[in-house]
Amino acid sequence: MAFDYDLFVIGGGSGGVRAGRVAAETGAKVALAEEYRMGGTCVIRGCVPKKLMVFASGYSSAAAEARAYGWDVQIGDFDWPKFRTNLHKELDRLENIYRTNLGRPGVEIFDQRAVLQDANTVKLADGRTFTAKHILVATGGTPFVPDVPGHELAWTSNEVFLMETLPKRVLIVGGGYIACEFACILNGLGVDTSQYYRGAQILRGFDDEARGHIAELIQGRGINLHVGTDVERMEKRDDGIWVKSTDGAEATFDAVVYATGRKPNSGGLGLEKAGVKLGRWGQVEVDEYSQTSVPSIYAVGDVTDRINLTPVAIREAAAFVQTVFNDTPTKPDHELVASAVFTQPEYASVGLTEEQARDERPIEVYSAAFRPMQNAFIDKNERVLFKLIVCANSRKVIGCHIISPGAGEMIQMVGVAIKMGATKEDFDRTVAVHPTMSEEIVLMKTPVRTA
Repeated sequence: MAFDYDLFVIGGGSGGVRAGRVAAETGAKVALAEEYRMGGTCVIRGCVPKKLMVFASGYSSAAAEARAYGWDVQIGDFDWPKFRTNLHKELDRLENIYRTNLGRPGVEIFDQRAVLQDANTVKLADGRTFTAKHILVATGGTPFVPDVPGHELAWTSNEVFLMETLPKRVLIVGGGYIACEFACILNGLGVDTSQYYRGAQILRGFDDEARGHIAELIQGRGINLHVGTDVERMEKRDDGIWVKSTDGAEATFDAVVYATGRKPNSGGLGLEKAGVKLGRWGQVEVDEYSQTSVPSIYAVGDVTDRINLTPVAIREAAAFVQTVFNDTPTKPDHELVASAVFTQPEYASVGLTEEQARDERPIEVYSAAFRPMQNAFIDKNERVLFKLIVCANSRKVIGCHIISPGAGEMIQMVGVAIKMGATKEDFDRTVAVHPTMSEEIVLMKTPVRTA
């Protein structure tokens, strides 16, 4: 059977664009459909704009520290409209790069929604249908908002980047990394920030010691954090959005932002009609090669709900092309993936948490929390945390957790060492770089506990 395309990609995010571009570079005839903007969650409404907001929000505390160091520095209010204009110029620039990179090897782009009709057919929003030997679903994830009374009044992280003015009072609902990051960002921009999380501690799934450390630090920066608390209902009133919480408290905010998790963006795509098996939460179920229950249909990225990180989606896309178009079956490597939470300060980790590790094997835990030189000089109480988890039998370092300014930059290098199988003795043999915060990672000689 002759097909219109060798590959049709649904979704123009990081995973879909990488797969489409690299497949086209092999000589395959490729099309890609994206219903919103090229670049997906990461470039348009996630990693990139968020990190730029992190940079912007850090200057308020930097100015205060500069004064403590002796500089005659004054800082006024944050000009959100100016920043927003520049932010969207940058996103436009990046989107154009994505389009150029797709167009160069000849990928045909459809700026509209595409859905599956069967195992080899897609239908565009304008009614046109195309056949493809292979179909790749790379539609990412979408924010989840609980069905509480008044939920329609809330924003999600998507809308934060689009707000016209900066609110004076904001409530962040959620305790995951997105919620914590936006709480820190808005607080740093001068917004009176509260955060409600229904669980006992923020950042569920991360290392318990690190979670407690971050919670203390963000409260120390002025965020009004309430754990064990959720929104019971919301109402629009003259002075803002009135919120009643599950602990009985009442408060009014100019904006409420829900960051209560994301779910796979698989609804309404015709996946089940085509025979693709979905999991309990709507995730596309795939094998080790990203192939679905329908042999001609593959899926990569957050829609598969494996490890929901942009670099992972890109690796999955590259492995898909190797498998399908280069005749080299390749499994994406999901082991020891480092990640960073861009709170202020940052929390970065790779490998196992202490809780995960001690359930699997005997371990040694090395941990140090201290005021770095830069803080101690101005009597700033904020402490950094460095933590290593070591397998007592193999001596390999199986987990690393860092909370400090620049932690995300540090963990990339540590991730290489741990991926190579470095032992605690390898760390010990490494000469420290002094004076730095990161030298602590090779100076911790005695375990604080074993398990």
